This record gives sequence, structure tokens and C-alpha cells, in this order.
Amino acid sequence: MTTTLEKPGATPPGYSPEEWALRVELAACYHLFDYLGWIEMIFNHITIRVPGPEHHFLINPFGLHYSEVTPQNLVKIDLNGKIVGHSDYPVNPAGFVIHSALHANVPDALCIMHTHTTAGLAVASSKRGLVPTNFYSATLMSDIAYHDFEGPSVHDDEKARLVADLGDKHAMILRNHGLLVAGPTIPDTFELMFRLDRACEIQVATEQIDEGILISDEICKTAASRILNNKRPTPPGQAAVAGKTAQIFFTAMARQAEKKRLAAGLPPNGSF
Repeated sequence: MTTTLEKPGATPPGYSPEEWALRVELAACYHLFDYLGWIEMIFNHITIRVPGPEHHFLINPFGLHYSEVTPQNLVKIDLNGKIVGHSDYPVNPAGFVIHSALHANVPDALCIMHTHTTAGLAVASSKRGLVPTNFYSATLMSDIAYHDFEGPSVHDDEKARLVADLGDKHAMILRNHGLLVAGPTIPDTFELMFRLDRACEIQVATEQIDEGILISDEICKTAASRILNNKRPTPPGQAAVAGKTAQIFFTAMARQAEKKRLAAGLPPNGSF
């Protein structure tokens, strides 16, 4: 089985090929979050910047379940959360506060994902936060930031503190709140969220037994370095998939989510 991610169809009227491809990929990501159970009813967001100088973004329509998101009903908004052009659906401006802060101030934060998974919230609510006691957390310890809970993130004055707390990291634990990751593409950001959420799941399971075996700083640095090396372009003459792993991983998982949609009688992603 192939998906529209692998064999894109024609671009419908009113969209550039670049924007339509992002819409298809983002809708697939929402379906994948649904498939994995990374959903909070109709809340939370995955956003991606649309190519161009305008600083426009795609976000889910407020009131729809992640499984109901399509490339067509994704809403284009500006940095203030205002709808650009026409949409049959509203957006949740309050839910865009965190995203807009990072989109506006972190150059490589083109895609941002935020979740309230049980494991993620459990670790975010624990005193220790994420600890290096498993394979996944070991790869993340040098790329994790923390932001203290200030209540629901609906006020603009929190934006500066969010940006300052993220610093040069790509993953943030919002204490008492959930998980946040930022990256240059949807697949790269998804892969990071997968590692972070798995780290939290395994930590929660481990702590049912004991505190876990701490991994040394040296080994954590080695683990992070190997993950980074796997994201770099493949050297000339090598047939390895380095630099493409996130895309391969994302596409494989998107196929599973689309199989579920088709089995449920839902239309394929990208159809119009």
C-alpha cells in the first residue's frame, strides 16, 4: 500500500504545490497522532509554517477530532492566530499562544507539536522530570528544556519566558502540563516527539518497580551524538539511509494510520 505522501496526486485549485504537499503531510500527522492515541479530544495542536515570507501557518480546525482533519479543512493563520483567507471552521487562538511564541522567535521551529499524553503529563508533573534511565531518555538529555506552569497558556506575556526557557533546545517539558517539540520538518519533529513520549512511557513503567538505573552523562552524550549522526546527509558513495530515517519512519507509520482510516470507511488522505 502506498499513500499520498509517497505518490502525491494533482494539486487542487487554490493551492501552490508546496502548500498542498504540506497540507497532505500535516493531515497525515494528525491521523497518525490519532492512531497512536496522542490526542486530547479536540484540543492541542500540530502546526507547520507555509513556505513564503508571510509567516503563515497551518493548524487544525477547532472543534474537529484529529481523525476528521483533512488537507482541505486545515486552517491557514498568521502569527496572531487570525485566519488567512476563507475557512469553514474557527481556530482556537488561545491554543496557538505557545506555538506562535516559538514560530516567531526560533528560526528552525517550522513545525511544533504539543501533547497531553498520560505518560508525558505524568513525567511533566513529577519532581524529577525526565531522568536518563532508558534508551530513549538517554538520547534526549542534552536537548530537553523545562518551562514552569503558569496556568493555561493563554496570555501573550508568557511568550518571552517560553522562548527563553527553550533556548537552543528542541524538546520542552511543560511542567504540570505536557510535552512540546519543535523541528524543521513534520517527520523530524514527529520522530523527536516519538522518542520523548516513549521515554516518558518507559520511565513511568520503570518507576512502578524502582527508581531505575541511571545512565551516565558520557553515555547520554554518545547516544545523542549517534542520533544526530543518523540525521545528517549520507556521505557520497554510501547507500545508508542516514538523514532520511525520520522521513522513512514517518511515512511507514502514516501507512498504518491510513490503513485504519480505510478500514473505517474514511476517505484516503489527500482525496478531493
